[in-house]
Order: sequence, then C-alpha cells, then structure tokens
Amino acid sequence: MVDLLGRTRVGLTDGIRSPFGDDFINYWSGAYLALHGRAAEVYDFAAFHDFETSVVGPHIDLYHYSYPPVLLLLTAPLALVPYVPALFVWLASTWYGFYRALKLAAGDNALLLSLAAPAMFINAIGGQNGALTAGVLGGGLLLVDRRPTLAGVLFGLLVYKPHLALMLPVAMIAGRRWRVVMAAAVTALLLICASTIVFGPAVWAEYQHHVSVLRTVILEDGSGVWHRMISVFVSVRRLGGTVELSYAVQGVFALAAALVIGWSWLRDDPAPIRNALVVVGTCLATPYLQDYDLVIGAFAVVWLKNAQQHSQISAHWFDAGAAMLLLLPLMAASLAKLSGLAFGPLFFIPPFILLGALSMEHRRAYSTILAR
Repeated sequence: MVDLLGRTRVGLTDGIRSPFGDDFINYWSGAYLALHGRAAEVYDFAAFHDFETSVVGPHIDLYHYSYPPVLLLLTAPLALVPYVPALFVWLASTWYGFYRALKLAAGDNALLLSLAAPAMFINAIGGQNGALTAGVLGGGLLLVDRRPTLAGVLFGLLVYKPHLALMLPVAMIAGRRWRVVMAAAVTALLLICASTIVFGPAVWAEYQHHVSVLRTVILEDGSGVWHRMISVFVSVRRLGGTVELSYAVQGVFALAAALVIGWSWLRDDPAPIRNALVVVGTCLATPYLQDYDLVIGAFAVVWLKNAQQHSQISAHWFDAGAAMLLLLPLMAASLAKLSGLAFGPLFFIPPFILLGALSMEHRRAYSTILAR
C-alpha cells in the first residue's frame, strides 16, 4: 500500500518514472484500446505511450505491451472498469485463481502460502500476471489425470505466454496424455483465430515486429530490466557471453531439462515429482524469465514437500530446495544490482537435481518391488 501511495505524487505516477499499478498500465491500456477498436495502437510504441500518459500522467518511462493479441481478448473485461479499481480487480481475481489452484495441491495450507509467497508480493507490487500464469499452469498440471480436457484448456490459455509452456509438450507427449494435448491445441488455435478475426491479421504482423524489437532491447542487449531476469541466457550474458553463446548454453539447459522431464513422464513417476520437474525445468529452459514469474514456484515447493514423505533423502535437501525457490524473487534484483551478475540458475539447478534424484529413487524402489 505504501508503494502504491508513493505513485500518486503527480497524478497517478511517482513523478519520476512509474505509474500507479506499475505494469498493470500495460494490461489495462491494451484492453481499453482493443475494446474501442484501436488495437493497432497497442504495438505502436509512441501511440501506446501517449495513451498511457493520458491515463496516469506524463511522468512515466516508456512502458510497452509485449504479449500477443490473444491477451487483448482475455483481458478485455478489465476495460469495462476504470483504471484504479480495475487494478484491484486484477490483483484480487488473479490471486484468487492462483489460490484455488494451489488449494488442490496444498489443502488447508494454501491460503497462507498463497499470501506469504515472496513472488506473490513482487507480482502484486508490479501489477503483473505471475498469479494468473501460476494458476493456469499449476492448475493444469494438477488436473492432467483428473480432468484431462480441462487441463488441456488451461494449458491452451498459455498461448498468451508461450515461453512458460515450453516443457508442456514434452511432458504431455512423453506421458501419452493425448486428450490434454488435443484440448490444448484446439484451445490455443481457437484463441489465435478469434483474435485474428476480431483485431485483423495485420495486428499479428505488428506484434511480431514489436516483439522482435523488445527481444533485442530487453533480452539480448540487456539494456532493459536485466536485474530482474533470472534465466540461464541472461546469466551468461552478464558474464560477458555473446548472444550466440548465451543462446547455445540456454539450448543445452533446455535440452537437459526436456530429457529429464520426458523420462519422468514416460515412466509415469509420482505426480509431485513429474509436476515439479515441469515447473523447475521450464525455469531452466526458457531464456525469458522474470522474478514475478516465480509465483508458480509455490506449486513446486508443495510438490517437493509431498515427495519428501516417501523419500530416504535427507530433509535438509528438501528444505534447501524449497527455500531457494521461495527466496529467489526477493533476492534476485538486489544480488544483480550489487554484483552486476544474474544468479537465477544457481537457485534452480539444486532443486532440479533433487527432483532428478527423487525420480531415480522412485525407479529403484519400483524395480525392487518387481524383483520380489
């Protein structure tokens, strides 16, 4: 609340660079423009900035809309509410969806964890979509075996943020979850077609050009919010690696993650292990990952603790892995600013190794039972 009040010094801004609600200005502005037949302005840097300053005031940096037109459809209802109340509708509704999904995994502990997870705090301050993504991805993984069609629909919604769905095809195909695959593909295709019909194909072309510029400025050049980026790619870039080397190293990590995840789902490991592998593996596989995206880490923490109940591995390893996933969002930006480096992968690798060890332990135990 103090942070929000600090962004009302000059209009709905802090008088320097940030608006009330921070990145939520992008979501609401995109929804408003799309709802009023002005979707083309969303991917025009100058026009979009002009509209945003008309909403909150001129004292803000150049904010941008980095999502495909599908998200304009999904968030259109936000534009039916004025900007300030829409922010609270956004934060409350996305948190509630996250909480309801987490409750499927954590039971009575879900409420406290959904409110206390550091990434949730980072996400709320930034007016971001981490809770929405976590609810969709985590909820989908929990429903894969119970309600596969609904799980596929949830996964299909991630077409708005496809870089966080990189490992889902690997897991679903290796696990032979064909109903999930079909439902996800149909959902994604329908959303793409609907956005094309509503906004026109030209908007998709503008989006492609827009996102190529953002990829260069924010990710490859590192002149954007690099200190909040926690991917392997950004870590290599901060160590002085070229763009080509950084992509190559990122590719190696992605391949390793895909192999472990695919093997786990192929052998049908217990759900906590294979689900947590998808989450942590995705964090190692995607080149674009920010601190607020780790709201999904709450699910991985719950699944780690569930897997601990049937493991002979020391509890200290589970505690350390959970702590790494929970604390990274709080520490990433500070560590980066102090050192000039990005340490994100160092927080993901140990939990991923632990999950791989759990998978091997389960396989050995299963083999022993079959041998008797």
